Amino acid sequence: MKVSKKWLNEYVPVEDIDTNSLANKIELSAVEIDGVSRLEDGQKKIVVGHINSLVSHPNSDHLKICQVDVGEEEPYQIVCGAPNVESGQNVIVALPNSWIAGHNKIKKSKMRGEVSMGMICSLQEIGFSESVVPKKYADGIYVLPQDAIPGQPIFSYLGMDEDVIDIDITPNRADLLSIRGVANEVAALYDKKVSFSQPELSEESGSQIADYVEVNAPAELAPTYLMRIIKNVKVAESPLWLQKRLWNAGIRPINNVVDVTNYILMDYGQPLHSFDYDKLETKNIVVRLAQEGEEITTLDDEKRKLSAHDIVITNGDVPVALAGTMGGANTQIDDRSQTIALESAVFDGHRIRKTARKEKLHSEASVRFERGINVATVREALDSAAELIAELGDGQIVAGVAGEEHADQSAKKVEISLERINHVLGTELDSQEVKQIFTRLDFGVEEDHGVYTVEIPVRRWDIEIDADLIEEVARLYGYDKLPATLPAGEATPGKYTKVQKAIRETRRLLESAGLDQAISYGLTTPKKAQRFAMEPALQTNLDFPMSSDHTTLRMNLLSGLLDDLSYNSARKVENVALYEQGRVFFRDEDNERPREVEHVAGALTGLFHEATWNASKKPVDFYLTKGIITFLLSALGITQGIRFEATAKHEEMHPGRTADIYLNDQLLGFVGEIHPNLAKEYKLKRTYVFELDLEKIIAAPKGELVYQEISKYPTITHDVALAVPNEITNQQILNSIWANGGHHLVDVRLFDYYQGEHITKGFKSLAYTLVYQDKKATLKDDEVTAEFDRAITKLQEELEVTVR
Repeated sequence: MKVSKKWLNEYVPVEDIDTNSLANKIELSAVEIDGVSRLEDGQKKIVVGHINSLVSHPNSDHLKICQVDVGEEEPYQIVCGAPNVESGQNVIVALPNSWIAGHNKIKKSKMRGEVSMGMICSLQEIGFSESVVPKKYADGIYVLPQDAIPGQPIFSYLGMDEDVIDIDITPNRADLLSIRGVANEVAALYDKKVSFSQPELSEESGSQIADYVEVNAPAELAPTYLMRIIKNVKVAESPLWLQKRLWNAGIRPINNVVDVTNYILMDYGQPLHSFDYDKLETKNIVVRLAQEGEEITTLDDEKRKLSAHDIVITNGDVPVALAGTMGGANTQIDDRSQTIALESAVFDGHRIRKTARKEKLHSEASVRFERGINVATVREALDSAAELIAELGDGQIVAGVAGEEHADQSAKKVEISLERINHVLGTELDSQEVKQIFTRLDFGVEEDHGVYTVEIPVRRWDIEIDADLIEEVARLYGYDKLPATLPAGEATPGKYTKVQKAIRETRRLLESAGLDQAISYGLTTPKKAQRFAMEPALQTNLDFPMSSDHTTLRMNLLSGLLDDLSYNSARKVENVALYEQGRVFFRDEDNERPREVEHVAGALTGLFHEATWNASKKPVDFYLTKGIITFLLSALGITQGIRFEATAKHEEMHPGRTADIYLNDQLLGFVGEIHPNLAKEYKLKRTYVFELDLEKIIAAPKGELVYQEISKYPTITHDVALAVPNEITNQQILNSIWANGGHHLVDVRLFDYYQGEHITKGFKSLAYTLVYQDKKATLKDDEVTAEFDRAITKLQEELEVTVR
């Protein structure tokens, strides 16, 4: 909300208050201030000029040589290339050695051989935002009214000498979304009185509103809906005083009718809408809910398909406006409009918010309807706008107002005691001080034995309970004056839960294994959400997503990690190893809300280690990724019952390089290489991934970590080479050896793998080292040999392997 100090001064005397001090006072007591600005700062020697004559430049097909009266004895010759420059115009002139916006200095120069004594400026060149420049002058110079005096400084003429305070309004203080609301706040802060003008309508007695329009507006959709008719209006450019008010408030001037509605919006905080009455083609105005799939083309020329919860204004049949959000193109004001139907209303804020979010139309009007409207000034704002349109457009106001006011305009009463105020704030305020604060706020107040009955005006709809009144007292008393006290009560020692400890340990272990943590969005696209499914579940979609890329709650972590890998790869970072720990969301068929499940996932591509002087490079592969998982599970206490089973059921994964991970018969997750087609989609080289259900891992029984003294007795090793059918896995062999290896077996290591010459087709050679040790005595060869032979015999019986 941009507030001109000059405009504010018309309602409350602030001219003698330093602007920065005023902004600081508002920030310390009410809401934040984004900044204070003045358009003329940093600019000088910019004046009004009158173009006496112009001729075409002899060396250019678009430049003009202008003779410009700038208030000196002789006119200045200025070369100008604006397409709309003409003789007889009053224009903005930057004189030689002047400074314009952007710290640009204008000097006397030559343009294609012709002397130019300065520059004829557009509004943008002297600091105006593109968004507030009238469209008529967006691509050229700005033309001043004919009464502008050549040689006069331009700053006061265009309102550039006004201090503008940019206020950041919080949702609870929507009463400050108007100049009058800010005036009330400033008056309370400085203990001053406000002075607001009231409309003085002159209605034409020869016509009645009933002859023009009949309104049907249900109270549940529009608690207040009013309409006036102004006829014989001449639509034209607004006077400069009105344009200055609007562009200093950050609004683009359009014409005298639309500009008045925007002016009243900023003045009262009351959104208005103007219809071309003749385009309505009926006298019936009906407010209703849209029909599902009904269409309307709005003022921005967008064709919109409506939902059944959208409120529309219709001419009894066809929608002519999207209520509280944007008008329809079929009834917009143009240069030919003569009869204006002017609407002032209060709509259901919840429905307006949903419509604005769905249609991405967060306008000045919709923001106010969402946060609240001063229902006591709806009629007054309508009358003020009608009066001003009639004045600026030489029109007549038809007698009467159509519609009804159902909104409750009664003041609220809230009780609070002096004792409670002092108890909460820690102050020792007396009765008179508190009463004076309520009086400064223009609240009605009565006291009875230390209990105040405070009457809250309708304009402060944010105040509902006694806690709100305590906040008001604190604001005006001064937050900086409140005593600082420490909270009383016993401190509670904090500690992590078992789950929190396990999650943090998981992160630490993966980082120690060489992976970097990534944090991805919890929202993704429906397509990515369905990938890498670990259990059947339904998607959870947002009703009002912020963007098309974030519409659905994720059901896996890998899609986000692959996005991260793709982002790095596109920037020539080829060697990446990332992990993410977070929640995924599975929705069951009978539930509206999803289940949140803790997962952990990793994605690796390129080299895990680059080559050094004493070590060769290590590319990422299946076994490296599997080793990271084995290390993680082992470090978390799961050392028994883990098995990896080859699978081809994951369509996003390579069918020959993927395995499901089981703890006994419970599926924990999967590991493998992503499918080549998916790698191509993400523009990645060979990439290996894993994803685990962390909640199952945390809940699984774990072997306790028990200290054991290092044995002082030697170990004995036996090696064995086995011819193994291809379908038998290393894990199956390890499980059998551990189950039958005897109580002295302490370690089993695979040290060789071979397939090829001298090995029967369909078989592979696996060689193992079995390590034996006794903690209490030196082992004898006979004992070890017996245990070793028993393990190998069982292996041959169970898995049909042969000793080579």
